[in-house]
Amino acid sequence: MLMPDALSSETVVEVRDLTRRFGDLVAVDQVSLTVGRSEIFGLMGPNGAGKSTLIRMLTTLLPPTSGAATVAGYDVVRQPAEVRRQLGYVPQLLSADGSLTGYENLLLSARLYGIPRKERAERIARALARMDLAGAANHLVAHYSGGMIRRLEIAQSLLHRPKVLFLDEPTVGLDPAAREIVWHRLLDLRESFQTTMIVTTHRMDEIDEYCHRVALIDRGRIVATGTPAELKAGIGPGATLDDVFIRLVGAHDDHETEGEYGAVRRERRAAQKHG
Repeated sequence: MLMPDALSSETVVEVRDLTRRFGDLVAVDQVSLTVGRSEIFGLMGPNGAGKSTLIRMLTTLLPPTSGAATVAGYDVVRQPAEVRRQLGYVPQLLSADGSLTGYENLLLSARLYGIPRKERAERIARALARMDLAGAANHLVAHYSGGMIRRLEIAQSLLHRPKVLFLDEPTVGLDPAAREIVWHRLLDLRESFQTTMIVTTHRMDEIDEYCHRVALIDRGRIVATGTPAELKAGIGPGATLDDVFIRLVGAHDDHETEGEYGAVRRERRAAQKHG
């Protein structure tokens, strides 16, 4: 388990009263938080709680309705291009192209990130080796396992050496062995480059083992923030993060907006195909 005292005091992500409305729906409601350099910060909450919307705002994919946020010192509204240069993003949905090889996917990403031509080959080779994909570099991604695809997507997001890495459900659809490999690679990256990571996941065991701190979000608002140990202690002796989740969030019928039938079907099909 990671220890909070391993963190830097430098703030890399700062969010102040960030809000996003869709008509009458308040998806993110006055969220404030800070994340330090090299910290792994978890976001947990029920489906529809606002986790993905928050990440979309921090990655400049969605403008906030009000409030402010900075990533590596740059404002997400006033300096979106600079923000994007500082971050990597691994979305929940499949982002690698199955019709291309692993190397070709990385080459495309290198071009999109504007990495100089003379540096591309070396960076791609290092990224493949770091993710243990060198032997599959020239294989079509359509033939990769789910864990290999996820490691490739992480490699794509890190080619430009970002200060902050956003991971939306990074191990969704993976078996336990593949999940462990993905997390070991992420921990290696954090140790080597002091990369800050913001992670959404429904897996309480991953939050408990790998996150320094976590924010619990419900109905767009943060209802608790702290280390996993602090959150569990707040519930009582012997409590688990499942207990924290149930006590502070409970069950609401309107939490199904992100988990509608079509989305569930697509996720399960993808997991079956690439698992």
